[in-house]
Amino acid sequence: MKKRIIYPLIGIISGLLNGALGTGGGTVVVSALERLLGVPPHKAHATAIAIILPITIISSIFYLKHGLLDFNATLVIAASGMVGGFIGAKLLNIVPAKIVKMMFGASMVLLGIRMLWR
Repeated sequence: MKKRIIYPLIGIISGLLNGALGTGGGTVVVSALERLLGVPPHKAHATAIAIILPITIISSIFYLKHGLLDFNATLVIAASGMVGGFIGAKLLNIVPAKIVKMMFGASMVLLGIRMLWR
């Protein structure tokens, strides 16, 4: 029963944040899965990555209709991001869960601080 309520809430919140701010998949989904549902870190991160794709497609269609996409940047960053994603997925399988959580937390803090002084 708990999952039937929490899953859609996670989806709506992460979708809103992704569409409006370009964030939400990793930040919301990983934290919610781990803290609210007790999902192990490796599984939470892998699930978040899979969730980001459909959310991003919907947001991208909207941005495309409104002329907000930079195609050159999109193609280059997406192609190189796929390489990075492959390497990151391989690394996730060998890094201990405690380290994954620490790295995720540290990146959240550092990126948050950077955004405040941007």
